[in-house]
Amino acid sequence: MEDRKVFMKEAITLALSNVENSHGGPFGAVVVKEGKVIGSGANQVTASNDPTAHAEIVAIREATSKLGTFDLTGCEIYASCEPCPMCLGAIYWAKIGKLYYAATKDDAAKADFDDSHIYQEFALPKNERALVSLQMMRDDAVKVFEAWNKNENKVPY
Repeated sequence: MEDRKVFMKEAITLALSNVENSHGGPFGAVVVKEGKVIGSGANQVTASNDPTAHAEIVAIREATSKLGTFDLTGCEIYASCEPCPMCLGAIYWAKIGKLYYAATKDDAAKADFDDSHIYQEFALPKNERALVSLQMMRDDAVKVFEAWNKNENKVPY
């Protein structure tokens, strides 16, 4: 339990440092494997003009780079706040086995980081979402999947 508090404290410290240095939003995260931090990050959205540079994504990118793999099975992630939908998706895609978070998405919303509209959009049928989404050239795209399935050198993930 003590180790977990140390890792969470590190994520929260990254978030606070980010605020104090005006480098981005108030979010920090660390990825841990076998009791060691292998990736850490603070929100870099405004510093890098990259809307995907959330703390969890930055930490995951560092961890995968350090380990030389896209598969973070056996890792845990500590986030200063409950992850947004994008980060939660990335955590699943990275196969991280356990998520610890401090503040909630409701706490974030009170600081003007409100993701509720995204969750609401996901629940709607595609044709009712604010994002216009039109399908086209499906047959051509399906051929790419067929090529993937036949490729003997593919690396499944």
